[in-house]
Amino acid sequence: MDPMGDAYEGSRNPVETRASQDGPRRLKCRRMFSRAMASESPRRVLVTGASGQIGTELVAALRARHGSDGVVAMDLRDSQSGDGPSVIGDVLDRMGMDAIVQEWDIGTVYHLAAILSATGERDPAACFEINMGGLLNVLELARENDLRVFAPSSIAVFGPDVPTVAHQDAHLNPTTMYGMTKVAGELLADYYAEAHGVDVRGVRYPGLISWRAPPGGGTTDYAVSIFHSAIHGLPYTCFLRADTRLPMMYMDDAIRATLELMDAPWERLTCPASYNLAAVSFSVEELATEIASRVPEFEVEYAPDERQAYADSWPDVVDDSVARADWGWEHEFGLQEIVAEMLENLNRDQRLENA
Repeated sequence: MDPMGDAYEGSRNPVETRASQDGPRRLKCRRMFSRAMASESPRRVLVTGASGQIGTELVAALRARHGSDGVVAMDLRDSQSGDGPSVIGDVLDRMGMDAIVQEWDIGTVYHLAAILSATGERDPAACFEINMGGLLNVLELARENDLRVFAPSSIAVFGPDVPTVAHQDAHLNPTTMYGMTKVAGELLADYYAEAHGVDVRGVRYPGLISWRAPPGGGTTDYAVSIFHSAIHGLPYTCFLRADTRLPMMYMDDAIRATLELMDAPWERLTCPASYNLAAVSFSVEELATEIASRVPEFEVEYAPDERQAYADSWPDVVDDSVARADWGWEHEFGLQEIVAEMLENLNRDQRLENA
């Protein structure tokens, strides 16, 4: 669909959606790194930030693949991660992290521990320390122990000078500390891949929508909170304008994309640590209208705050044609499917709680 019209779904044609050569570009994809990457490891998997919005669901998906004992969930607090092992750990504690890697015979790390955009602006020093220090510790452990690493990036790498449609090689000029740490993280991942042969991969997640975990402090989390108001029969006050359009994705698609990227042969990956990833783009008003079509009395009020500026600096649409060409990425959930899934699952959980 037209990215400036109704809810827009991710790129399908990698030829028609490639970036123009006008304007500055940074972090261009490259065809192949100079060193051989670590092979697929039969050792255990470690997930940092396992209690977060992504971690909660990624741990479950990985345990479905590797068995409950094959995945170790790590967080600053008890992750309550189901049947499998969990540990309390701090990504800034290098010695503690090393002990976990050795004790549990870790071969792959999904590094999700981070401070997100809105939270990071309230404490930028902590955001930098945790996001960069934690990633550096993980990459150093990977270099020393032959680990594979998934280290996600975000659409927060883009800034106000990005085109309405952000192509893979669009200029990166973030306006938040979180976005700055993600740009630096992509560069750091590229360095460890080229200089030290670390197999490190990542995607630029759009806003993620899930019913299984509460919002995690990001600007796009309005698209989760709005459903909780709807199922409780309450009006929702949104901190963004009605016309704010952002790239979004249902969590099931995000988890599948993560696993598919980690499964892809290294030689097919042209920008392994920084793939654009897309599904659907919609405005707040479009989401509210779709919810109201299923919850007729639902209403939304608008009271933009400082998070509006963060959202305004990000693209309306992300062109993920490189991911689609390199490793066959395709999303499954559009706006209508997301709304149906969210309402069905949240309403079911509410009925169980009230039973």
